[in-house]
Amino acid sequence: MSELVPGGNLPLPGGGVTVRVPGPFDVSALVTDDSGKVRGDADFVFYNQPSAPGARLHGDTLTVDPPRLRSGATRVTVVVSPADPGTPLGRLPAPVLQVSGSGGRPVARFAPPRPRQETVLLLAELYRRGGGWKLRALGQGYADGLAGLARDFGVDVVEDATPSPVRRTPAPPPPSGSAAPTVASVPGAPPMPTARPTMHTLSAVTAPQHAPHAPLPDRDGFLGPANSARAAAGSPPVTLDARLASAAQAHASAMAAAGRLGVEGSDGVSVYQRITGAGYAYLTVGEHLVSGPRTPAEFIAYCLRTEQPRRTLHDPAFTHAALAYATGGRSGDTYWTALWARPLTPGDLPRTAAEVVDLTNRERARAGLHPLSVDPTLTTAAQAYSADMAARAFYSHTSPEGTQPWDRASAAGSRMRAIGENIACGQRSPGEVVEGWMNSPGHRANILKRDFTHIGIGFAGGGPAGTYWTQLFGG
Repeated sequence: MSELVPGGNLPLPGGGVTVRVPGPFDVSALVTDDSGKVRGDADFVFYNQPSAPGARLHGDTLTVDPPRLRSGATRVTVVVSPADPGTPLGRLPAPVLQVSGSGGRPVARFAPPRPRQETVLLLAELYRRGGGWKLRALGQGYADGLAGLARDFGVDVVEDATPSPVRRTPAPPPPSGSAAPTVASVPGAPPMPTARPTMHTLSAVTAPQHAPHAPLPDRDGFLGPANSARAAAGSPPVTLDARLASAAQAHASAMAAAGRLGVEGSDGVSVYQRITGAGYAYLTVGEHLVSGPRTPAEFIAYCLRTEQPRRTLHDPAFTHAALAYATGGRSGDTYWTALWARPLTPGDLPRTAAEVVDLTNRERARAGLHPLSVDPTLTTAAQAYSADMAARAFYSHTSPEGTQPWDRASAAGSRMRAIGENIACGQRSPGEVVEGWMNSPGHRANILKRDFTHIGIGFAGGGPAGTYWTQLFGG
């Protein structure tokens, strides 16, 4: 049986497999094609709709028979959420995925990092590769609830019997870097209802007006001037995104409440954590945090006056944007948050990793050294570590549990005798991160070490720094 880490994958045996997540969780599944969207409401398997062609849910166990999935299906995403909607995932035991083949033979186990503020966890995916099927461990948190996640996959969902809201008052903020909720019940208030809401799928989204994260109306007149400025620089237009808008509004409000600008709010949550917490996984991201302008037009004018803000506004990599503002502080200033991002698609991680490897090997070629070959076990360990640093908001070669690079390489299956690691955070592109490593003597020495023969690359967005990169070398 294989023990998987986030990003790890393995081939599945032929025939049906069972996926079990024991504990106080609801297990769900979404059947999609290469677009990542469902074809119809029947592709959403959950407690109110426990079966679909090739997939059946019984209690905490999902059975998937890939050959019997509906025509065109190439992926089954396994999701867990609290069985009691009044309980955050962070208060429950960490979910553990157990995968078995025909006859109950154990195939894999996956224990992701414990969720924090997330209400749903994308635990794993079964996906078709060539003529066979594989399993990939995900462990990706999602803050918009099961219904919100289903809508993101292209399903309209209606909820009834939703618990009534309970009046709440703010609790003391969590320690810096934490993304824990900051609410507590009012003393004497009735307890929150814990009955699970009944959800019904309606239909797959096919019309533009129903599309998940369809472009928002530009009520503030931000998009026109922004795209005009981008067009003048030869950059493609961006569209407004509801998830970015939610994160931008939360951060603008946090800055206004504190009366100061900052990537991290007084609640200890960074603007990047707000983006990923809203359900937007990004490949690249940019932000403007500004106080003073009174209108969106003045905000755009400010961005165009200064080099770095202008560069972000013009960046051709971005496809989505959002703008929000809030007034507060002793001065009554208006605090603005503009977010710019490009979503992370399934092919982006291998492409990004390949670019880092190519740039690294160019540096080695200049030094007369042999190129490094990509190693799957080093890649698995590197990707898992970048994802872990982003999810748990730390940055160190030593994990919170005390593991070192060679420990993580060995746990992923590497048998190489020499292991080295470079990490970085905050860089927005492969070129930027490799340049930074080459400008640092210690990192440069790893890149140009003659004894290394193999490499693995990891990348993740989120956390306090926004991006986390890992180079894991072996020889």
